[in-house]
Amino acid sequence: MKILIVEDNPTVRQLIQRATADIADEAITRGDGADALEAYEENHPDIVLMDVKMPRMDGLAATRQLVQKHPEARVIIVTDYDDDEFRHAARDAGACAYALKTNLTDLEAIIQAHCICLPGN
Repeated sequence: MKILIVEDNPTVRQLIQRATADIADEAITRGDGADALEAYEENHPDIVLMDVKMPRMDGLAATRQLVQKHPEARVIIVTDYDDDEFRHAARDAGACAYALKTNLTDLEAIIQAHCICLPGN
């Protein structure tokens, strides 16, 4: 599985990469939502793990544009914001799931449950 990780904090990017290492054959990383759109076009990942707050383009806007252009895109919002407003906004933008950075160990299960069928599912 190919995963695109979009996170502006390099340390958190590494943590997400480690949390998904067992299921990801390849991880592409970008630091901003604007870069995510180009990376998706170039790499066609199976899953996009997208932060919300980023400097040039936030993750909700990037998700909206990505899903509009590529309806097959599977985006999981990965954020610190644990509130219903952000969850609803993520769903409205086209995200298939929502994960908290405080529970990165749950990412594999979230990916399996909400986004794609992996072997063994």
